[in-house]
Amino acid sequence: MKHIAFLILILGAKISCAQDSLFKNIPAHDPVMIRQDGTYYVFTTGRGISVWSSKDMENWKKEKPIFASPPEWAVKAVPGFKGHIWAPDIVFHNGLYYLYYSISTFGKNRSCIGVATNKTLDPKSPDYRWTDHQQVVESVPGRDEWNAIDPNFILDENQQPWLSFGSFWNGIKLVKLNQDAMSIATDPQQWHTLASAPKTASNSESGNGAIEAPFIFKKNNYYYLFASYDYCCRGEKSTYKMRVGRAEKLAGPYMDKAGTPMKNGGGTLLLEGDKDWHGVGHNAVCTFDGTDYLIFHGYDAKDKGRSKLRIEKLRWEDGWPLL
Repeated sequence: MKHIAFLILILGAKISCAQDSLFKNIPAHDPVMIRQDGTYYVFTTGRGISVWSSKDMENWKKEKPIFASPPEWAVKAVPGFKGHIWAPDIVFHNGLYYLYYSISTFGKNRSCIGVATNKTLDPKSPDYRWTDHQQVVESVPGRDEWNAIDPNFILDENQQPWLSFGSFWNGIKLVKLNQDAMSIATDPQQWHTLASAPKTASNSESGNGAIEAPFIFKKNNYYYLFASYDYCCRGEKSTYKMRVGRAEKLAGPYMDKAGTPMKNGGGTLLLEGDKDWHGVGHNAVCTFDGTDYLIFHGYDAKDKGRSKLRIEKLRWEDGWPLL
């Protein structure tokens, strides 16, 4: 029995050590980042929403997913959904952490955006508990020419909450939320088109141009709209790239450096694939200690096109972001 107890103790120590191991070059898709009490948290696409934590943005610890099992409402709402949740967005608002997430399947625009809240992001805290508030926005085939995925929360100059979202079809959308940030404002409902990509023979698989993953970042007197163009999720064949435009008002119009509206196909190139990364995209922008960071994923050319987390500092020149 002593030998068995000793073996159990050793195995338990090994398991605990494995759980606490730190990793670099972590796998990630559609990452977003936030910091609480000196710890950085990254939320990414994954089964139940993948979560990683770090003290230095270099060494990462794998945390438990947000959902232990697929949300029942989502399984009923979206045919074919089996628990792989896309493109989360995290924000601290009204004293809570709001986590928006996408429920969808490839190539379909029957999709929903849900939201869950928590008092803390620290899994060791007694207050750590995610409360799911279910659906915020939905898209219905035959009714909507947009797709309710890739949410991004933003406050305007009056602290009014809005949600940008969208993918393929007729582009990136923006809608006003109620103050609870969990439902669409109906006074009246207004759907703004922020950006779109022209339909061509090479990117018509889902019916329209390949654009997705909006992220709006306020800097000085402008709102900057970042979006991802062309194709993700194809490993070595991925062609993902990021473009940006800016506007004086949240609802636009967003213009690129050449003065072309993003809703007419414009967008200044920020970063694209190269010999080291087949494609790069689905970014967030975060500010920590006065420095702006671009958070995104790239398809590693040195590792069979596997998707990895990338973090780069942003600088600004003549009112435009540069790496």
